[in-house]
Amino acid sequence: MKDQTLTTTIDFNAPATEVWKGLTDPAIVKQYFFGTDLVTDWKEGSPIYWRGEWEGKMYEDKGVITSIEPLKHVTYTYWSSMSGTEDKPENYHNVSYNLEEANGITTLTITQDGVKDQAQKEHSEENWQGVMGGLKKLLEQHRSASPENKQA
Repeated sequence: MKDQTLTTTIDFNAPATEVWKGLTDPAIVKQYFFGTDLVTDWKEGSPIYWRGEWEGKMYEDKGVITSIEPLKHVTYTYWSSMSGTEDKPENYHNVSYNLEEANGITTLTITQDGVKDQAQKEHSEENWQGVMGGLKKLLEQHRSASPENKQA
């Protein structure tokens, strides 16, 4: 079976600037992405790492940023030390985040290639929705608690 591509979207009640910050600021990422330490300089050609501990096991997922337009999109290669595959080019996926804002709502579209089968596709989509749902909750709670969003 040919590898599949996963595409999933999530809408945020927040401007693209806030969603972008939530995707790229290591302190925010750590809050919703299983305590992961994100390390990168967000420049094309730079490495990107996600490091942490999951169920008592240390991991280091990694890749390279292949394209970036701040506040709009980022694409990176991705390999997980917990994937059960060797760290070699054919085992890396391409992942992209694309942001579109309209009327105060930002839609994040995540695309991931190299998905082996329908079961892995469904599992990956569930993971992305769960992780980014955590970001959505974090951003929207912050917005509703902000003084400028309180009505007198």
